[in-house]
Amino acid sequence: MSGPSDYQPTNPALKWIERRLPIFGLVHSSFVAYPTPRNLNYWWTFGAILSMMLGLQILTGVILAMHYTPRCRPWPSSRSSISCATSITAGCCAICTPAARRCSSLAVYIHMFRGLYYGSYKEPREVLWILGVIIYLLMMATGFMGYVLPWGQMSFWGATVITNLFSAIPYFGESIVTLLWGGYSVGNPTLNRFFSLHYLLPFVIAGVVVLHVWALHVAGQNNPAGVEPKTEKDTVPFTPYATIKDLFGVSCFLLFFAWFIFYMPNYLGDADNYIPANPGVTPAHIVPEWYYLPFYAILRSIPNKLAGVGRDVLGDPDPGVPALARYRQRPGRRNIVRWRSSSSGSSSSSACCWAGSARKPPEGIYVIAGRILTFCYFAYFLIVLPLLSRIEKPRPVPNSIADDVLAKTGSKAAPMVSTVIALAGRGRAVRRQHAKRPRRGSWKSPPSAEMVVRRSVRQVTIAARCSAG
Repeated sequence: MSGPSDYQPTNPALKWIERRLPIFGLVHSSFVAYPTPRNLNYWWTFGAILSMMLGLQILTGVILAMHYTPRCRPWPSSRSSISCATSITAGCCAICTPAARRCSSLAVYIHMFRGLYYGSYKEPREVLWILGVIIYLLMMATGFMGYVLPWGQMSFWGATVITNLFSAIPYFGESIVTLLWGGYSVGNPTLNRFFSLHYLLPFVIAGVVVLHVWALHVAGQNNPAGVEPKTEKDTVPFTPYATIKDLFGVSCFLLFFAWFIFYMPNYLGDADNYIPANPGVTPAHIVPEWYYLPFYAILRSIPNKLAGVGRDVLGDPDPGVPALARYRQRPGRRNIVRWRSSSSGSSSSSACCWAGSARKPPEGIYVIAGRILTFCYFAYFLIVLPLLSRIEKPRPVPNSIADDVLAKTGSKAAPMVSTVIALAGRGRAVRRQHAKRPRRGSWKSPPSAEMVVRRSVRQVTIAARCSAG
């Protein structure tokens, strides 16, 4: 992933392996000696968090697949039955897997927002951004197929609605739907197909993640200052500096994940999905998982079925962001207008989640709000980004990352230094004022505590003698 490594193992067995397959040198150059910008903040830890969550989901998914049988019958092979009636390991995996999928989706959105916020899609990182979008789309497909496997009421009708969208394609739509179903309705062949693809796609995601990390090491990491490393002072070794920082971020996320699993594992799920699938009863409101809500809001706000599908599938502007945002320099921390526009784009996407999650029919204010938010979402990518790249005048960037770090450190230390100087001056003034006061008694300095106690004891003794006499 990186350049040639100077790693030289000392163990004879490792030397033998390194001469024939230099995998230890590859790991050393990619994850130990790899130069990392020294000004990275905790927004950059979500990549490590997502890698950890992907490994966790693959592990729990493989264990869960050993106990799952894809059959269209009420509950004997479902996730709920596995968590209640089989081994402890499978039950824990049955609870952990959907919660991990929902928490991973939250981390993915934060990771993508950071890329938009700091301009991580600009040259030379276009391929890195496109690979990230491919991973996101594969995750959405994998999550949808996994949502169908419990074979609850919402799973069945969600599969029916989503697969029916392909029927909007002219000439070939009906054939595609029949191929996906394996028949003329959603049934056991559909479940078999989705289970096979759901088991396969995580390994495809892992392969694209390897390409994503490879592209990251070739192009180098972006940083909040928006400037490339120029000297050795601008970078630090990945291990131990970035490793410890990532481990701290992963630990905090695991605490949140554990709290989510133990206290509210079904909070982001749908209660209707614990009802066995019934083709004869349609739910009043078919609402997908929360990470699909922006697409669902866009789909229900467009009256034409083909236009809505085209907007959701072909009209996703994320892959074209590097071509739409033609900035003269990479947006960094100093691009205030760019920051506010990124915040508005994320706000419109979050508002689309609200519009899609409303358990109301698509009519009245919900349709109007959905259409306005859909326009804002696409306007951010198709109108705001191209215009900002022409009219925005960013603030001057630092000469190097080291200068940016020193400037930040100096700006934070200056108020502390001024406060210390002010307190020191005030202390000197108090001492001068105290020195100018007239002295009492014959002492040249203020009496000590011991002398005050002695005087008090003497006075009490004299008073006692007088009263006795």
